[in-house]
Amino acid sequence: MSIEKKVKKAKRGNEKAFQELIELEKNKLFRIAYLYVKNEADALDVVQDTIYKAFISIKRLKDPSYFSTWISRILINTCLDFIKKNNRVMPIGIVNKKPHHESLPLEDKLDLVGAIERLEIQYKTVIIFRYYKDLSIKQIAEILECPEGTVKTRLHRAVHQLKLDLKEECL
Repeated sequence: MSIEKKVKKAKRGNEKAFQELIELEKNKLFRIAYLYVKNEADALDVVQDTIYKAFISIKRLKDPSYFSTWISRILINTCLDFIKKNNRVMPIGIVNKKPHHESLPLEDKLDLVGAIERLEIQYKTVIIFRYYKDLSIKQIAEILECPEGTVKTRLHRAVHQLKLDLKEECL
């Protein structure tokens, strides 16, 4: 059964269809939550809250084909609320996560992680989605509910800031 059909069934109150949808998304949701909260227990809590919020509001989802984007948006908002509530800095785990970072020495990886952690949250978010999750500009714009131009601007500014920070660390 297609995702769209499962979403339509879930919107009509079919709990099994909703569970099947969550089963398809849960690993991705956990990975994203973990990048934000950097703690397995907290990530599981955030994912659980996200699933609950999605379940009670699925009837408001207009286009079933956007289920993944819609639930990712709920997750991001839940993560940000969690971080604010717990007065934490958003940590990220880039080290040893992506194959293209394997050629970097450990010290450089740690410098990169530190520089990303110092970015403002709006820039951190686009960096994570673009370079860690390999999402397209369009997908990021849909998740963040902002124009593609805004995503491009944030990416450009984030990369520029990272270059400046890393250059300073090398001096």
